[in-house]
Amino acid sequence: MFSKQPHNAQLPFYRRKRVLLVLLGLVLVVVIVIAVGLGVGLTRGGGGEEEEGEAPTLPTRPPTPSEAWQPAVNSSWQIVLLSPLNVSEDATSVEPDVEVFDIDLFINDRETIDTLHRLNKKVICYFSAGSSEDWRPDFDDFDESDLGNDLDDWPGERWLNLSSPNVRGIMERRIIMAAEKGCDAVDPDNVDGYQNDNGLDLTEQDSVDMMAFLAGVTSRHQLSIGLKNAGDIIPTVLPIVQFSVNEQCVEYGECDTFRPFIEDNKPVFHIEYPSSAPSISQNTRQDYCRDSGDGDGSEEFSTVLKDMDLSGWVEYCSGMSATTQ
Repeated sequence: MFSKQPHNAQLPFYRRKRVLLVLLGLVLVVVIVIAVGLGVGLTRGGGGEEEEGEAPTLPTRPPTPSEAWQPAVNSSWQIVLLSPLNVSEDATSVEPDVEVFDIDLFINDRETIDTLHRLNKKVICYFSAGSSEDWRPDFDDFDESDLGNDLDDWPGERWLNLSSPNVRGIMERRIIMAAEKGCDAVDPDNVDGYQNDNGLDLTEQDSVDMMAFLAGVTSRHQLSIGLKNAGDIIPTVLPIVQFSVNEQCVEYGECDTFRPFIEDNKPVFHIEYPSSAPSISQNTRQDYCRDSGDGDGSEEFSTVLKDMDLSGWVEYCSGMSATTQ
């Protein structure tokens, strides 16, 4: 006699096997779909080549260094790169009596920086992050593959491959040197190789990536960092830098490009190089210091007039001049 099979009875083995295979196949399809989706997302999200017309993006935004110094808009300053400062440890003053000194990282010692601090000055330490300089003590650390074309009018300097791990390692060591010397901030120069005949096919994104890397290192060492020139990438990197160092925006009529720093309560340390320096007429000074015409947008910039060698001489828009020893 035949009887009805109860609903909870087990299926024959061959049918159970077929159902199991179908279920495994469905699971495998789902896994493949998810994996492909993630792969596409990751490929689009980072590391790929910048598509034509695509705006530069900040790959990793480092945390704002809570212990780092944020200079104020319209801070007074002096920049001297030609020679080390000659400031004795027992000095009671330094010329000019300004709030901020931008000085060369390599040729100034810890004692000089300590003295400036004792005199209530903040110290920005300069180094080139985008070019090699054959007179620097770490020049031999660069590989030939790191080096591009010579910089125009600057013998002994060559553009650097900003994506090179070796170059970035050298720059990290320089930032550590700045921290050990007691600098409050760094002024990394020549990050705008993409605007020049660099011989390395550098792009705006290369400069953005380099600034993100440098800002991450300075953040870990409680140092501030500025953006030197490179007006094209300001909208992207503004959140990760604390100030701008600009050269000749009046001469080139582009000060408005750097205005976002002021609007974000960050100073623009601004340099102009009159050809007649250090003998500057009142009319020439006014031409470089007005915030209209070629200087449109430069309101509240911290402007200094310097010679191209960046010696100890400086003149301000007030007409005051001074020489730092």
